Amino acid sequence: MEIRELRYFVAVAEELHFGKAAERLEMAQPPLSRAIARLERRLGVTLLERTSRKVTLTEAGAVLLSEGRAVLSAVATAERRTRQAAQRRPRLVLAVKSGTAGELLAKLLDAYRAEPGAAIVDLLLCEAHQQQKLLQNGQADVALLHLPFDSAVGLDTDILYTEGQVAILPVSHPLAGRPRIRVAEVAALPDLPMARWPGPDGNYPEGQGAEVRNLTQLLQLIALGRTTVIMPESACTDLRRDLVAVPVQDAPPVTTVIAWPPQSRQREVADLIRVATRL
Repeated sequence: MEIRELRYFVAVAEELHFGKAAERLEMAQPPLSRAIARLERRLGVTLLERTSRKVTLTEAGAVLLSEGRAVLSAVATAERRTRQAAQRRPRLVLAVKSGTAGELLAKLLDAYRAEPGAAIVDLLLCEAHQQQKLLQNGQADVALLHLPFDSAVGLDTDILYTEGQVAILPVSHPLAGRPRIRVAEVAALPDLPMARWPGPDGNYPEGQGAEVRNLTQLLQLIALGRTTVIMPESACTDLRRDLVAVPVQDAPPVTTVIAWPPQSRQREVADLIRVATRL
């Protein structure tokens, strides 16, 4: 089996649409369809069930998708680490959702930098739900995730800390002066519908709230009186002056973890994890 064939199959299996997969791969659809059919003949199994309306994975296809992702991740990691090996000082890529864990991140980078033989840490700032994929495809070595918002499926993790959540409101809002608030009260605000984040598949859930992708965009919309959100306390560090954070007493706690691919064997990754858990 060729790496190119695996890339083709994973794209189709994730999109469940030959046209979208071909667009993602920047190729025409007919050669993609032929490549998948050729792969199925070589393996002697049906990977995809095709009808005029939809494409679905067979049980064998689901297995190859899982295994194929792991192989492609290993290949990407091998390419990047091989190039890094030619450098005098190793490098690590740390994926972090933009605007989150700012205080922890600063402490972590300072503490790790002081370690003997510390690698250079490159920050990869990403949007919601991207960290898991960045780790799996080898673009990042380690990431900070916030459970239950982010998925840690298929990753190894260590817990760093757990915190409460707050509602972000315009400073002029009638509820802004409350010492605490409940989830139902925030969800029922007629003038500030809850903001909607994209899911792991990139689609937004149904609702009236604004569609957002990053914290800067979200806070601007809240200040304009268009939406609101319930989010971890740590995301409110240095909150802009026209907004206020009100504790939500019945919101589920948020756990921040440091995550890495289970196949990782880099000493630098282990050192960074050790420093993070010590902090």
